[in-house]
Amino acid sequence: MIEEGLAVPFTMTVPGVEVSVVGVDLTEDGGVVARCARGTVRQDIGILDLPLPEPAPEGRQWVEAYRSWAR
Repeated sequence: MIEEGLAVPFTMTVPGVEVSVVGVDLTEDGGVVARCARGTVRQDIGILDLPLPEPAPEGRQWVEAYRSWAR
């Protein structure tokens, strides 16, 4: 539901660097990651560690629900 509900791409800042979240994916161990990009550099960030920007993108409630469930 996160992948279908979260409006991507959106821009956010992770430790001082602006990146675009271009998608969401499952890891082999069942985790959820945000696929982030800056130019040609790509990096996955665990959705539990993802600092959503303000205003948060449409579909943020799915990220919040997953965070609540994962605790």
